[in-house]
Amino acid sequence: MEPEKIVIFDTTLRDGEQSPGASMNIEEKLDVARQLARLGVDVIEAGFPISSAGDFESVRLVAQEVRGPSIAGLSRANIQDIDRAWEALQGAERARIHTFIATSDIHLEHKLKKTRSEVLELAAKAVAHARSLCPDVEFSPEDASRSDIGYLCEVLEAVIEAGATTLNIPDTVGYALPYEFGKLIATIRERVKGIEKAVISVHCHNDMGLAVANSLAAMANGARQVECTVNGIGERAGNTALEEIVMAINTRSDYLPFRTGIDTREIYRASRLVSEVTGIVVQPNKAVVGSNAFAHEAGIHQHGVIQKRQTYEIMDPNAIGLTSNRLVLGKHSGRHAFEKHLKELGYELNREELERAFARFKEVADKKKIVFDADLEAIVSDEAHQVAEVYHLDYMIVMTSLEGIPTATIRMQKGQEILQAAETGVGCVDAVYRTIDKLVDVPHRLADYNVKSVTGGTDAIGEVTVKLADNGHIFTGRGASLDIVEASARAYVQAINKLVYHHMTRKAATEDKV
Repeated sequence: MEPEKIVIFDTTLRDGEQSPGASMNIEEKLDVARQLARLGVDVIEAGFPISSAGDFESVRLVAQEVRGPSIAGLSRANIQDIDRAWEALQGAERARIHTFIATSDIHLEHKLKKTRSEVLELAAKAVAHARSLCPDVEFSPEDASRSDIGYLCEVLEAVIEAGATTLNIPDTVGYALPYEFGKLIATIRERVKGIEKAVISVHCHNDMGLAVANSLAAMANGARQVECTVNGIGERAGNTALEEIVMAINTRSDYLPFRTGIDTREIYRASRLVSEVTGIVVQPNKAVVGSNAFAHEAGIHQHGVIQKRQTYEIMDPNAIGLTSNRLVLGKHSGRHAFEKHLKELGYELNREELERAFARFKEVADKKKIVFDADLEAIVSDEAHQVAEVYHLDYMIVMTSLEGIPTATIRMQKGQEILQAAETGVGCVDAVYRTIDKLVDVPHRLADYNVKSVTGGTDAIGEVTVKLADNGHIFTGRGASLDIVEASARAYVQAINKLVYHHMTRKAATEDKV
């Protein structure tokens, strides 16, 4: 008997981006969407078009550029939201309008200030309007897990009659327990008239660490779509982690008679890309994609894995695209060999990105004799995610000693203008950032600074991620280098350039309206 298909609905670009500090610019969203298509997700929820001009444009661009998955746009249950979502989705190969309204009494009373009958009418009207525009309509009763079951079923019946093709049951605040949530899905299947006309979906949050468990319980009781995010990012404690739900299905096919269309070999790359563009570091003990997920330190574990991998590894690291850190290229390697190997790793760079990455590779290869795949990925990711440079880091000297005061001297270019300054700090990075702040006349606040090594050893490439805050917006910069101070400077300047670019585009949009 053929295993039943579970539809993977990825909301990394919508709910995932709502993680504190996880904002992505349009180009980064497009990069992630393309990787999600390579990963093989069935639906990409690209954003909430009416929420901002930037969100509308990113949904429009993803719909226009990305082929394979259906592209969904989120809307509240009103005509204006739905029309805006449909406008953004016009270029999609396959489009889905996803509309929602809360159904729990606590939301009706305190947020919506509406009666049950009013909300039921709004939901049905919204779905009917969406269906008049698009054949694929998803409806979500927000906070379904805390809604009265009788009223919830009444609303679901009304939206099915209005034309909903997918009914998504959200555990919006991560309140449900697995047995309880599974029973909710079973009850909906039993009681809702016309339920066979729609796919039951679930959207679970991880406030109590149960998002994946609740999603699995829902699948066992009839849900056939799971809404999830790469690395489990999302509001508050996050969402169901795509990599965990997919690998659970793959690993435990004896108890989970399901299949997905996911190419699991793309999981690790998707995880790394999302971490890079959002600046949210994957915790080492994160299931499937954490750095410790396939690491064995205890002697008895190491011995067992050497003898037979399955003694302590229930998943093959190669299955998620995790390769060993083998030596691949050296300083004498040419451009063609470099480009060929990047393609084998899954990277498709344009000519400009390739030239920048190759130049950085040569620079690293001259200093670091052993270049691993992980090093190469760090270099490529650093160069491929550059933004238009308003400020260019041209020259930097940093001096420190055990008893002295750290001092940085930096020269930067802003167009044809040369900017130079020197400043001291409590440490090397602090001195560098103080100097850059003196040169860059852009208000901002350093919200976060994170550093990690790509591989082991004192010659490891260091990756630095910084987040700058400005008027409620977060701008993430990332730098990679053999020198951690240089990586810190690169990350800081990249974040500043993103901030400046944001100001420039916002100013241009304002002038266009005038």
